[in-house]
Amino acid sequence: MQKFESIGRLAGGIAHDFNNILGAILGWAELGMDDPQAGKSAKDRFQKITDQAHRAAKLTAQILAFARRQVLQPRKLDLNASVDDVMSLLRKLIGDRVQIRVVPEPQLRVALADPAQIEQVLMNLSLNARDAMPEGGQLVIETRNMDITPEHARLHAEAIPGRYALLCVSDTGVGMSKDTLDRIFEPFFTTKEMGRGTGLGLATVYGIVKQHGGFISVYSEPGKGTAFRLYFPCCEGSADAPELSPSGVLCRGGETILLADDHEGLRQSAQEMLRELGYHVIPAASGREAVDLFRFNADAIKLLVLDVMMPELDGPHAYEQIAALRPDVRVVFTTGYTSEAVPFIAAIGRGALVLQKPYTLIALSQIVRSALDAPGATSPSSEPATPVAATPPSAIPVAVPVTIQVSANAKK
Repeated sequence: MQKFESIGRLAGGIAHDFNNILGAILGWAELGMDDPQAGKSAKDRFQKITDQAHRAAKLTAQILAFARRQVLQPRKLDLNASVDDVMSLLRKLIGDRVQIRVVPEPQLRVALADPAQIEQVLMNLSLNARDAMPEGGQLVIETRNMDITPEHARLHAEAIPGRYALLCVSDTGVGMSKDTLDRIFEPFFTTKEMGRGTGLGLATVYGIVKQHGGFISVYSEPGKGTAFRLYFPCCEGSADAPELSPSGVLCRGGETILLADDHEGLRQSAQEMLRELGYHVIPAASGREAVDLFRFNADAIKLLVLDVMMPELDGPHAYEQIAALRPDVRVVFTTGYTSEAVPFIAAIGRGALVLQKPYTLIALSQIVRSALDAPGATSPSSEPATPVAATPPSAIPVAVPVTIQVSANAKK
């Protein structure tokens, strides 16, 4: 656990810095593709840059998952529904050689989990199981209710007593030796030949489950297959209704936005993206500068877009000082990872909007418009918001409103 924690801190810091660089690359590439003066050849090259940046973004997302630095969007979730949602895609990826059997618990407890992360867990474990059965076999996905007693917890280092929803993924494949089993959650450790795996799949699963407050147990023997048992803490009530996927709509406006980010490349690309969307932008390189600029432009500024981690004064504390000057001002926080971000945002209050880096032009346009159009927002400028059809964003982290609750005695 100590080794994984130290690796996680290192990986999270690297991914945070890398996400800022990726954000700048994605921003400029998207602007290049949308430039009406760019020819077909230039657009094709910008598209290739964008595609490779998206691949890099997925890699950093996996690293952040292992490091437990992701911005989770938990909901009351029925794990049976999550299994059903992924089955059609999974059957295509697994192929005909492997038989898939699903054994759901009819009265399964509700788990508090991020649906996208649960889908990633299922995909990673199932694809690993497929690779462990080159001659075919059986993949079983099972859900169960589990009660972990103090006696059971004493026998398993990471187990915590309580009520859980269990997700079990097992196969009849080649299995693993004890030496391999001891290293399976280490990032970049893989038994696959070169080019067939990054070694991040199980590390990602480990990080996701731990960040949800759960734990994992694994059983495997050479020649007898492998079983991963994932324990997710339960919550009261019924499962939330499924959320609609974000549309590929580019939203414009004309308000004045104060943008603060200490990474120069990302700040410049974000500033240009917002201007392309029609907004007036006041840039700041630190939280302290953002507060000073707001004092001189308080009447004009309708929205703050603040990086969470900045020198001199971080985004949440800068927002506190600005809100003391004008409580009705709206804010969107941008973050590359969440070692310190979530407690800060939680301390600020209710309904903070969080945009995870690296973000696309569409994600930025939609969250800015959501913040400005929210009930009680300051009056928009004379130029109304204008939705414009756009290509749907690829599968990198996109922003949705995040409401985080914290106890009254929580410290900043």
